[in-house]
Amino acid sequence: MSDTTWDPSKPILEIENLSISFFTRMREIPAVMDFSCSVMAGESMGLVGESGCGKSTVALAVMRDLGKNGRIVGGSIKFKGRDLTHMTEEELRHIRGSEIAMIYQEPMASLNPAMKIGAQLAEVPMIHQGMAKEQAWALARQIVADVRLPDPDRMLQSYPHQLSGGQQQRIVIAMALMSKPALLILDEPTTALDVTVEAGIVDLVKALGEKYGTSMLFISHNLGLILDVCDRLCVMYSGEAVETGNVVEVFDKMRHPYTQALFRSIPLPGADKNSHPLVAIPGNFPLPHERPKGCNFGPRCDYFQDGRCNAADVPMFTVPGDDRHASRCIKWTEIDWNAPMAVRASKPKTPIGEVVLKMEDLRKYYSVSSGAFGGGTAKVVKANETLSFEAREGETLAIVGESGCGKSTFAKVLMGLETATSGSILLFDENVQSTPIQQRNTDTVSSVQMVFQNPFDTLNPSMNVGRQIIRALEIFKQGKSDEERQARMLELLDLVKLPRAFAERMPRQLSGGQKQRVGIARAFAGGAKVVVADEPVSALDVSVQAAVTDLLMDIQRENKTTLLFISHDLSIVRYLSDRVMVMYLGHVVEMGTTDQVFQPPYHPYTEALLSAVPIADTKVIRKRIVLDGDIPSAMNPPPGCPFQTRCRWKSQVPGGLCDREMPPVQMLEDGHQVKCHLSADVLASMEPVIKIAAE
Repeated sequence: MSDTTWDPSKPILEIENLSISFFTRMREIPAVMDFSCSVMAGESMGLVGESGCGKSTVALAVMRDLGKNGRIVGGSIKFKGRDLTHMTEEELRHIRGSEIAMIYQEPMASLNPAMKIGAQLAEVPMIHQGMAKEQAWALARQIVADVRLPDPDRMLQSYPHQLSGGQQQRIVIAMALMSKPALLILDEPTTALDVTVEAGIVDLVKALGEKYGTSMLFISHNLGLILDVCDRLCVMYSGEAVETGNVVEVFDKMRHPYTQALFRSIPLPGADKNSHPLVAIPGNFPLPHERPKGCNFGPRCDYFQDGRCNAADVPMFTVPGDDRHASRCIKWTEIDWNAPMAVRASKPKTPIGEVVLKMEDLRKYYSVSSGAFGGGTAKVVKANETLSFEAREGETLAIVGESGCGKSTFAKVLMGLETATSGSILLFDENVQSTPIQQRNTDTVSSVQMVFQNPFDTLNPSMNVGRQIIRALEIFKQGKSDEERQARMLELLDLVKLPRAFAERMPRQLSGGQKQRVGIARAFAGGAKVVVADEPVSALDVSVQAAVTDLLMDIQRENKTTLLFISHDLSIVRYLSDRVMVMYLGHVVEMGTTDQVFQPPYHPYTEALLSAVPIADTKVIRKRIVLDGDIPSAMNPPPGCPFQTRCRWKSQVPGGLCDREMPPVQMLEDGHQVKCHLSADVLASMEPVIKIAAE
């Protein structure tokens, strides 16, 4: 198993004309076609594209792990000069895990829940290198420290369920690095994590890549993340590579219409929902067995030319003068890539009306027993502490913070799925804080509705789309007859821009973005006045996100809806919201208009959140503030300021005040409020986290 024949100046991974198909009883489904890319030693290559484009299939093909139905039907995958597609199972076993390692999206799927972390880590070198147990445990401890986990000895003795999501993902990275592989494949490794944790893991992956000289294949749909981590980039669309090159060159001098369309659909600094709305990519992604003739992107492309773009298969063209830059577009030399985007009609700003929702000193505590089966002393989880705010008609109020900060608990209390421990919620001047949903009248229930994060879980799989919307109309007592409800259902499909024929479709026949639209149609079935959108676009592709956020804004303009937008994606928050409320461990730590919150002075936590957001723009300079540690437990919050255990400004407050006392709410100018002990002078001295570099 030696690689003495491999020349390090050649690519460590070379994929040439790779084609992969999945075989069902009915047909062969081509998943990847004529895909080529190469990764040099020590280089980090990003694979970008929407879900279903074949990114993960390529990664699994490199691991030779395509399952029973998947087959490589053409091309080659060379690792250190040897073709993986012709290796025996025995030869592959020597390479997998030791020379090539893969990190998956869901860390818990890679960990054995019944084994301690230390044993799982030590097992890798013991199996692959025949290392002695003591040595393997010592190496495990060293690598756990390398991935910046606190208290490595305690970590090694823990079980997976005792760790947070970010800690689990670090353990999975540690496991992949145990045998110091030459190639590391990362498949969306940070999708399920908070931005603050993601920032730490991205820094970690980069540092470890440099330390061990590891080459990387980094799969993501987040272009900002790719800019942070990768040297080179390969954009995929519908099973093909459509553009590849140096990351900065592809970002600044893109030469494929799909790459251009992707950038136009993400909210970069400067996008504005009224004056510079995002541009969603028209149409839908083609199914593998319904791909068009010629260019796969043709039917959705602004530059499409009949008889030329759909005449024959399009090869990759070399873009001269650049670092291995290539594009799969016949017209790439004819398009004016510097032409400004056609100006779309700017939309009127939704007028902000009266206060429709007011919360005062809202608290929500849960009682939890400490014994395994309900015995033991009861502990209190303080999910929400003294929440106070108001929301007006036609306003978008964003609620941001890491997992565990109390965003979703607050939404459940508002919806009536939970009742408040104390404080008041006034909804259209009616007190609803202690009225559970079963006791609320139909008008109250229909006026406050929710759009959930995962559109797959909220639809009934055995009912067609039309029936699900009509069911909501019946519950909300809308329409006097079946005919009226049928007509209203079709109007709601028009409202969410779905073809009326979709009424007959079952949920399984819809894409993620289409399902989310049905969820939105259902939420508005009763003429909702307040809509709580809980991470409504985080499960969707960037091009679909643009369409769904645009849709929410259009409906808001038409219905004067108040939108409470819960999210951890601050790019979308900046684009969509009128005001922002930042939460940490049940407290509102900052609140103000979007402009106020995104510019200094910041609450120290807001500052760290903003610095962690990956931005897909080479001109943006970000100050990096990586937060150490996770959010403390709401069962055992720290004394004094809840953020003091992770705050970099704590030394600026004299006399240990942060450790002892809950900070007061400081009112800055124009209603901007910050819950912090920092003096006005220190707050005023803060510098912006995000700057645009001078041209």
